Amino acid sequence: CLAMRPPCEIIVRYVLPALRSLIARELIENYGFSQVVAAKKLGITQAAISYYLYSKRGEKYLKNIESISEVRKIIKDIADEIANERLSPKDVISRFCGLCSRLRAEHLICTPS
Repeated sequence: CLAMRPPCEIIVRYVLPALRSLIARELIENYGFSQVVAAKKLGITQAAISYYLYSKRGEKYLKNIESISEVRKIIKDIADEIANERLSPKDVISRFCGLCSRLRAEHLICTPS
């Protein structure tokens, strides 16, 4: 980890894009959402979804995040709740914050090499 970087900076730069990428993929591949609908549900633009799908955003941390089985389960749960209209974009943000807090508490947040 870079000692001088606050965890929130690492989260915004690496973790959040990886989480969004995983959820977008889940919504599109497993629930048949279009990029536009997935973007609306996540509170981001369709262009961001396109970048996530083609690994132009979030790719540096994506493999690290995907390797954590607990995170994969949470991602699937969030996507399911979005697909079944049990989470609003505001609720999604709250879930991201909770997941990031867990990752920080378990010291799983580091700058990718």
